[in-house]
Amino acid sequence: MKSFPPEKPLSVLVIAEAANPEWTSVPLLGWSHAYALSKTCNTHLATQIRNKEAIERTGWKEGKEFSAIDSEGLAAPFHKIALWLRGGDNLGWTISTALNSLVYPYFEYLCWKRFKDELKSGRYDIVHRITPVSPTAPSYLAKKLRKIGIPLVVGPLNGGVPWPKQFLALQHKEKEWLNNVRGLYKFMPGYASLRKHSNAILVGSMATKEQVPKRYQEKTLYLPENAVDSTRFSLRNNSKYELPIKAVFVGRLVPYKGADIAIEAMRELLLNGKIEFDIYGTGPEESRLKEICTSIGVDKSVRVHGFIPNDTLQTKFVKGDILVFPSVREFGGGVVLEAMALGVVPVIVDYAGPSELVTKETGFSIPIGDRNQIVEKLKSTLTNICDKPELLSSMRKKSIDRVQQYYTWERKVEQDMQIYKWVLEKGPKPNFHQPFP
Repeated sequence: MKSFPPEKPLSVLVIAEAANPEWTSVPLLGWSHAYALSKTCNTHLATQIRNKEAIERTGWKEGKEFSAIDSEGLAAPFHKIALWLRGGDNLGWTISTALNSLVYPYFEYLCWKRFKDELKSGRYDIVHRITPVSPTAPSYLAKKLRKIGIPLVVGPLNGGVPWPKQFLALQHKEKEWLNNVRGLYKFMPGYASLRKHSNAILVGSMATKEQVPKRYQEKTLYLPENAVDSTRFSLRNNSKYELPIKAVFVGRLVPYKGADIAIEAMRELLLNGKIEFDIYGTGPEESRLKEICTSIGVDKSVRVHGFIPNDTLQTKFVKGDILVFPSVREFGGGVVLEAMALGVVPVIVDYAGPSELVTKETGFSIPIGDRNQIVEKLKSTLTNICDKPELLSSMRKKSIDRVQQYYTWERKVEQDMQIYKWVLEKGPKPNFHQPFP
């Protein structure tokens, strides 16, 4: 049994099928978490071969810091099927997740073949599976690890947030028809094994926590999966909040993210020169957003920039006074934390992930409702901000402080270490903060 603090750093096998420092969303999350862990523990990352070249460009060497697992024989054809069903790589997220969950156990099977001798010999103290983050992804490894006595930590898992009843038509537009039968994943081989044989289940939202069967709640901990890389988001907004207020949106340009809702809500403010809006991201809605701006006469005040690489994003992002992000179905909301880290005050819809990150002292929450209700409430909030921009000053400071206290990768690793201690020593369960400490 390990003692804490250990005489030497723990050895952790990190399983992150998606881990890529040059991509966004889950792959970036997987890489960031694995990289942060490597600063404290002796880690080895097992990831999919598609991430190999990007990871090597960071200076990591295959066979030393990481192993590239080639599951393309099964993953590649299923990826093509997913793209065909989705009509591209931006819509139909549930379709992609479902097909990935079907083939994912093969990746873990290959991991077992690669690492079983090292695991059986005691080379690793613990295995931490970081990605996939979807609760639908089963496990081949969980039962194998239990048999040889190697603890398995899974997560944070996040997903399964119901579509708001007011936006069922949007669900269809997003090609999320499979979401209606999503519950069938509980019958997949490996679903029960993951929950039964893992030693700790980390969940990234309260909605996901509620999905965990009651008999496994004792080993379940709430821990938002997103965090902020202090080197990527080291700048700070220093605006004096003079009109026009600088609003920004960062994210995929898909229907549920609500960039068009933001434009509609701020139309009068845009026309009156009280606000400007910069949109960073790409997706199927990009051309439509530009057409909307032209049709209502705000194309000079709204700029749609397209995709901005990770290494230059903060220099654009930090120029914003507020993040206007009226997404109606967001699981994690990493962009909200990034905004807060920069001192860009978030304006979000009070539903799912972002609502667990933003307090009334650090941002503005718009009650969930139908589209017209959200537009009207957002319009009122933005008007109030333009009339009283001094409101943003204290929120800026408290946003930065909140991220530094709870949501940096350094803080995440401290929490990981508490979880590892709990799993290895069977001591008291960690008591992390709830959504609103």
